[in-house]
Amino acid sequence: MRARRSRGEGPAVIHSLLRPTARVLPRAPLTAGVALGLLVAALPRLLPDAESQLLGLALLRATALAFALGLTFLLDEPARPTTEAVPTGRQVRTWLRAALALPAAALGWCAALLLIPQAARPPLADVTAEAAALTATALALAAAAARRSSETRPGRIAVQVLPVLVVAGILLPERWGLFVAPGSPEWDAAHDRWAAVLLVALTLWTASVREPIRRRALRNGFGRGMLRP
Repeated sequence: MRARRSRGEGPAVIHSLLRPTARVLPRAPLTAGVALGLLVAALPRLLPDAESQLLGLALLRATALAFALGLTFLLDEPARPTTEAVPTGRQVRTWLRAALALPAAALGWCAALLLIPQAARPPLADVTAEAAALTATALALAAAAARRSSETRPGRIAVQVLPVLVVAGILLPERWGLFVAPGSPEWDAAHDRWAAVLLVALTLWTASVREPIRRRALRNGFGRGMLRP
């Protein structure tokens, strides 16, 4: 009976959290990241003869980075110290934030792809895989920073680390590189490496959004204390 009741309460709890979670999302950095990315993607429409596939790839990579930098602030929560002992765990609240923000980012990415002239578009599936890996890395860095510190704005940490990782990826030799040019013999191998980056980032995200053991114990103890007569 208890297990059945908890399963039934899950959707109701999530539904009750939708509106307050949407209200506290850090809209300014998220909107700025999408706006900057779309502005970069629109440059070929403003420049004459900007139909190079290499230019299109560079602009889409810059767009993906702008989106990812905006998403590093997704978990910023100035009220975090007051929400550590609430009944709903941090894992649920964190996944809900991602579920609310990522569809808008996906729509923005689709718009960016359409802004690039057809003649300048690189292989869209491959560059979208790069964008997904960058996005997952940004979210994983923010989640790791939130889990391992009491920082209420983990985005300030993640936004510094992500560009360093990107520069490191650019400086890798081509045979190990991530940011290779279209037509390179390493293109397919590079996107296998992007898939590995995505898998590692998703693993780190999943591990980092779990409730820290100390806080989980505190919450459970708090709950037991409240139930005692």
